[in-house]
Amino acid sequence: MDITPVVSEGRQVIESYGAGGFRVSGRRYEGSIIVFPEQTLAWPIRCFEDVTVQSFDMLERLPWRPEILLLGCGAAPALVPAALRRAVREKGMVLEPMDSGAACRTYNVLMSEERLVAAALLAVA
Repeated sequence: MDITPVVSEGRQVIESYGAGGFRVSGRRYEGSIIVFPEQTLAWPIRCFEDVTVQSFDMLERLPWRPEILLLGCGAAPALVPAALRRAVREKGMVLEPMDSGAACRTYNVLMSEERLVAAALLAVA
């Protein structure tokens, strides 16, 4: 499914998802990823139950902090434990869980609006 918006040069755009990975700005990534407007990183999380506040430690090394952290939970949305949501909030971000497809589309829209957004995405088969 192609979900490519028109955006500024050099921005990371999620073009498609499925088959165990993602296509971001012309490059295929296998497995889960975290997408930022300037870069995409492999994310060593295989299932929603593995997501902890430490899963987002890399965000603390960024020169900026996302205001919104989209969490693509896989094929279906999931309830985020209150402690995880609170811990992410204490780091200055709002955690928005949804299925990975919705997170991809939402990321593209928010990124194209120049919002401070990142998307942590679990791969979908």
